Amino acid sequence: MAAPIKFGVGQSVLRKEDDALIRGKGRYTDDHSPQPALHALMLRSPHAHAKFTLNVTKARGMPGVSLILTAAEVADLGDLPCLFNLEVDPFTGPPYPILAKDEVRHVGDAVAFVVADTIDQARDAIEAIDVKWTPLPSVVGVVNAVKKDAPQVWPDKPGNVLFDVPVGDKKATDAAFAKAHAVAEVSIVNPRVITNFMETRAVVAEYDAKRDHLTLTVGSQGSHRLREILCGMVLKIPMEKMRVICPDVGGGFGTKLFPYREYALISVAAKKLRKTIKWTADRSDHFMGDAQGRDNVTTAKMALAEDGKFLGMDVDLMGDMGAYLSTFGPYIPHGGAGMLPGLYDIQAFHCRVRTVFTNTVPVDAYRGAGRPEAAYVVERLVDAAARKLGMTPDAIRRKNFIPPKAMPYKTATGKVYDSGDFTAHMKRAMEVAGWKEFPKRAKAAKKAGLVRGIGMSCYVEICGTMGEETANVALDPNGDINILIGTQSSGQGHQTAYAQLVAEQFGVPPERVHVLQGDTDKIATGLGTGGSASIPTGGVSVERATRELGAKLKEIAAEALETSAGDLEISNGVVRIAGTDRSISFADLAKRPGVDPSKLNASATFAQADGTYPNGTHLAEVEIDPATGIIKIVNYVIVDDFGVTLNPLLLAGQVHGGAMQGIGQALMEQAVYSATDGQLVTGTFMDYAVPRASDGPSFHFETHNVPCTTNPLGVKGAGEAGAIGSCPAVVNAIIEGLWREYKIDHIDMPATAERVWIAIREAQKRHNL
Repeated sequence: MAAPIKFGVGQSVLRKEDDALIRGKGRYTDDHSPQPALHALMLRSPHAHAKFTLNVTKARGMPGVSLILTAAEVADLGDLPCLFNLEVDPFTGPPYPILAKDEVRHVGDAVAFVVADTIDQARDAIEAIDVKWTPLPSVVGVVNAVKKDAPQVWPDKPGNVLFDVPVGDKKATDAAFAKAHAVAEVSIVNPRVITNFMETRAVVAEYDAKRDHLTLTVGSQGSHRLREILCGMVLKIPMEKMRVICPDVGGGFGTKLFPYREYALISVAAKKLRKTIKWTADRSDHFMGDAQGRDNVTTAKMALAEDGKFLGMDVDLMGDMGAYLSTFGPYIPHGGAGMLPGLYDIQAFHCRVRTVFTNTVPVDAYRGAGRPEAAYVVERLVDAAARKLGMTPDAIRRKNFIPPKAMPYKTATGKVYDSGDFTAHMKRAMEVAGWKEFPKRAKAAKKAGLVRGIGMSCYVEICGTMGEETANVALDPNGDINILIGTQSSGQGHQTAYAQLVAEQFGVPPERVHVLQGDTDKIATGLGTGGSASIPTGGVSVERATRELGAKLKEIAAEALETSAGDLEISNGVVRIAGTDRSISFADLAKRPGVDPSKLNASATFAQADGTYPNGTHLAEVEIDPATGIIKIVNYVIVDDFGVTLNPLLLAGQVHGGAMQGIGQALMEQAVYSATDGQLVTGTFMDYAVPRASDGPSFHFETHNVPCTTNPLGVKGAGEAGAIGSCPAVVNAIIEGLWREYKIDHIDMPATAERVWIAIREAQKRHNL
């Protein structure tokens, strides 16, 4: 067996990106400050639903004010598009205008865009705009929105429903329930969350009047997709009239994938004024103007045989869209429904999916995009089924897991799982966590006046299906390797990961590999990054382009060394005649006279048509203080199947980060809107809790990999998995402890100290405990 390449696949190479970032030398959009530059701010609605009239005459005459855009000035622009529709039942979405005209539909809805010499002058102008508001009835929450007499968000969407469609086979599912020995049921809320990445959105627009050309520098998850939507659907200009540059991006999590109103408005303003303009969101802009996540209400039932076998699953799912349809908004609950059967052999499945309008900020993809919501439902339901039959959580899972010998396995929703050994990673997680010894720990905790709970979740997700990605790998004059690719890092470590794929074949150290992303002038095409697709798709493209470049370099070297290409090998940045000391360096190859430039670069394109299916087990142990309701995570074990591990350090970082986001949602995060007037109650960090390091455990993470059979590298996407397995593991652990001590079998996220304390007090009264 060959020794591993020093910096190649499977090695824990330190992140190339970190040196600059920890020294404060990262370059984010807000660091791009061409001078002179004007500054922009958005006027947002203080009402959830209202008619309005605007008078901007006074504001336009104020010192330093260059331009104020209202709906009248941008009437020729296209709406922000929704890029998802149902094949069977196409729907027509309502308009999502660049600026609201006459009527606003959520707090934070955009009304006017002000450009001035300074931020303070822009703020003064916003305060001087005369707006006459006529408040209208509003509705918050899908349960309220579908009630008979609920206020209507859109007049042409009766009952506030965009679509109401089935997934699966209702007839077969009804038949399964008819013969069930017992039925387990859960009704749960997956609360709305706000992304709160470290770097808020920002954009700088520079206009070249001579070329009639715009350059946008923007913190996005994809420069090409953003340009395509802005130019083709909103601004209605040729794409060659715009360049989009994405520098360092401080977190995205799906929310930075979409086009936003500010990008179109700043483009219009820069062209009108023929000046450079800068807009940077403050945290309030983010809370009220950026797409939010999750927000489902679900009732799920499992038909059970006497021995614990799952006979069928029936689900009613309502997904909150907010007031408008964001780019992929309706896809999130509908696509997530396809993953509801989870890791289990469930032959009969049906889900009713409704997407519902409310007077709130639009909802779209947030780390996992429907798959965390699905995993949360099925894993809560499986635990409820175990309680119903008096089985242990592991026993009922083991009974119903799809076995490895059944792979490839087609689920009742049409997903084809290519590989996996689900029992194996659950068993390993239980071993590491000391599952068998838990009763002793629970007994000791009780003596100390505390309640211990232990819970697991076993998840599967689909990812890596963003589409086609092309990589260009080239040799530069000093012998280094340059990669041009249309993916976009927002903290994942692409510079390091792609360098390892090159090192695997060329043996060059990471510092000799340079990755360029996020520039539509320098990179021909690109999908950006989302859906854990960069390595499953972009990685394959890089690997194949590197292989092709290697073949070309051997051709050049064969001529230089007067031998055949078949006698050559590449290692440590040189091409060598195998078994000899005769070689030529990459730098000498690049400078060799008369070399055809086309032989110094290679391109490859790949699309992951079938998707990859990462899966794993999260196991959480919690300690609850019944006197205060405070929950502490005292142990957390993750055993995942990611097919092939490219870099263990990068992988652990991705899993830890995702798990912390899930823990945040499980214990503290929730976007709360007032039911009376639609105000965003949690509109600042004073009211919206995000997890700190002290809120998380010391994770134990390992892999039990089964290579993916549909991916040439054998990898399964890993960027979102931590956020998928964590919520149900934590909540199942909480409920296990509360059920054992107080017969509490339900609590919704976030399981705050207050909610837990109240649930315990109510149970004590109910059961005279």
